Amino acid sequence: MARLDDAETRAWRAYLATHTQILPTLDAELAREMGLNLSQYEVLLWLNDAEDHSLRMSELAAKVVLSPSGLTRAVDQLERRGFVERRVSDRDRRAYLATLTRAGKTQLRRASNTHIRGIRQHFTGRLSERQLIQLASLLEQISEEVIVPPCDVAS
Repeated sequence: MARLDDAETRAWRAYLATHTQILPTLDAELAREMGLNLSQYEVLLWLNDAEDHSLRMSELAAKVVLSPSGLTRAVDQLERRGFVERRVSDRDRRAYLATLTRAGKTQLRRASNTHIRGIRQHFTGRLSERQLIQLASLLEQISEEVIVPPCDVAS
């Protein structure tokens, strides 16, 4: 049976523990204080950074860490609250755009305070600037090397 060595095991377990503790904590803080979950916040963030605060749904799906149905659900929920509008693209009538509304931008600005405070409290505030730079470099190296196979959405 293949096994990880001690250093590999320690690194992998530390990564998993950090990931599984911090993300639910950040999600719970956003939900409690802002009525948003982390996925909805991420959608608002990507739309805010996009040109004209709009992205094709397919582009948005490629950016967020959600399944296609999860993205649709998140955008539906944000749309019901007036934070996002969905419309047909003027350039390609087959494509739908998600667009950040003025209310969505306001909600994102308010939610960012909660989210950034949480990141600093639970993650970055526990490390020195030197450690943060090292950690970022290491994680970027790993993420650049990971090749995600395309998913077959036809099935």
